[in-house]
Amino acid sequence: MSEKPDETEKTEEPTQRKLEEAHKKGDVAKSQEVTMWFALLAMTMIVLLFSGAMVSSLTQVLRVFMGNIHEYSMDGPALIALFSVLGSKVAVILLIPMGVLLLAALAGNLVQHKPLFTAERMKPKFEKISLLAGTKRLFSPTSLVNFAKGIIKLIVVSIIMFMAVWPDRARFADIISFDPSMLLPFVRIYAIKLLLGALAVMTIIAGLDIMFQRFTWLKKQRMTMKELRDEHKQMEGDPAIKAKLKQIRMERGRKRMMAQVPQATVVITNPTHYAVALKYEPGMPAPLCLAKGADDIALNIRELAKEHHIPIVENKPLARALHASVEVDEEVPEEHYKAVAQVISYVMRLENKLGRRQ
Repeated sequence: MSEKPDETEKTEEPTQRKLEEAHKKGDVAKSQEVTMWFALLAMTMIVLLFSGAMVSSLTQVLRVFMGNIHEYSMDGPALIALFSVLGSKVAVILLIPMGVLLLAALAGNLVQHKPLFTAERMKPKFEKISLLAGTKRLFSPTSLVNFAKGIIKLIVVSIIMFMAVWPDRARFADIISFDPSMLLPFVRIYAIKLLLGALAVMTIIAGLDIMFQRFTWLKKQRMTMKELRDEHKQMEGDPAIKAKLKQIRMERGRKRMMAQVPQATVVITNPTHYAVALKYEPGMPAPLCLAKGADDIALNIRELAKEHHIPIVENKPLARALHASVEVDEEVPEEHYKAVAQVISYVMRLENKLGRRQ
């Protein structure tokens, strides 16, 4: 079983491919504080925009309920039916706010990363039940930061509640004497105060937390030099394999080239260093290079030419020029037309004299 690389060895920034693979596995930079901020924002907007109508509707329901409470039977089945009816009316009133909260929670996740579905998180892992791994996670920097955030949020929210309630503490003693129609508007005022204060604090906390989560996630995705080299090999191909494939392609190309030598009209040589096999037939726009090579390859071309009785003409400047300027299966460049034409004309005259061509 391969060991995980030491965190101190991860000195290289993650590649785009590494980040995409982490995302596919469900490993993304995610801040719960951002999701909470969106939910808190939605709650604040609901209270500001819809609470008036909600309070009015709930007040009407409660007024009817409280005004006729003496008419309701309180035995088992009747009590269940009563709360079922009352609960359904309250649920209808709260349906839109609950939907807005659900959309806000969804938006809080979507703004942090694009949607994904992966079963990677569901796979059983030994480290999830390992006592040692659990202890490390418990006292990891991330856990300590989350603990500190929880304490800070608790302290701040407590301070905000204290500041919102303390100036009007005397009024809370009179709540018991409030008419039901006055209770919900009273609660609405203080709910708005608390929500706005909490939203202001959560804006700062969420902003800092998403930067921290992004930083720690990128740090976790860092790569060792070996991982970087391995990925480069996977993306670009192993240099040794690429060299081997190149060698195989060259060998195949050389065999195909040699197979064309018997079709040549003439082989022009240096005489020993270079050899270029050309083909020309009446009607062709220009002579075609069938094969070329230097040293050992040139020797093989000459030997094949001799075996198949292909004329070999020694022309050092032309052989070097053609070897440098024309590729296999390409036509001879225009600047060499005259010199090549002279060689081919010589070969044809020679063959006519020998009676090898009609």
